[in-house]
Amino acid sequence: MSEIVAGARPTRMELIALRRRRRIAQRGGDLLREKLDALMIEFFQFAREITALRQKTQDLLFQAYEKFTEAQMLMGFTRVEETSLTVQDRFDVDASTRNVIGVSIPYVSVKLQALEGFPYSMIGSSAKLDEAVALMTEAVKNVVELSAAEAAIRRLAEAISATKRRVNSLENIVVPRIENTIRYIEMSLQERSREDFFRLKRIKTRLEEEDEETVTVPQISS
Repeated sequence: MSEIVAGARPTRMELIALRRRRRIAQRGGDLLREKLDALMIEFFQFAREITALRQKTQDLLFQAYEKFTEAQMLMGFTRVEETSLTVQDRFDVDASTRNVIGVSIPYVSVKLQALEGFPYSMIGSSAKLDEAVALMTEAVKNVVELSAAEAAIRRLAEAISATKRRVNSLENIVVPRIENTIRYIEMSLQERSREDFFRLKRIKTRLEEEDEETVTVPQISS
């Protein structure tokens, strides 16, 4: 016989308890499969979001580097480098988490701090530099969102893998083991019932034979 639940005793109480455990395990498997389906939906949504964000970020960076190159041609490398050193830090990153089907997902947003005046000196700068800075600012926002989405999809992938392992464990180990044990106990109880039946039948036959012997004993007159 296949593997059975350790310590299981062939009693009716054990059989009732195992049938209850099987129902709970099967219901748990159904819930885990529903969770797995929901996690897969979220995973593919993030995958589509990442694809779009990655493409948008690459386009913004490409355009920004083009504008920086044009600004460098107009202003010279040294002037562009000096201007970059005077730029103030404008980015404020707000990181938090949100719960998605029991999985903690990182959420990051980027806000631009309000500055007094322009972020760098306008003297000697080119409009191409302004365009490059605007494009790079948007690219930074997208990079942050992309990193958060990639972290989220990694956590979802881990949750999917763990849920799959639990589903497989229930379907291929826990439930079959309980069912094997139920069959083992049912067979044991049936065998015991047959043994009791034949034992009682033998006892009945013996009692009937003893009664017959008592009846057939001749009476001795005085």
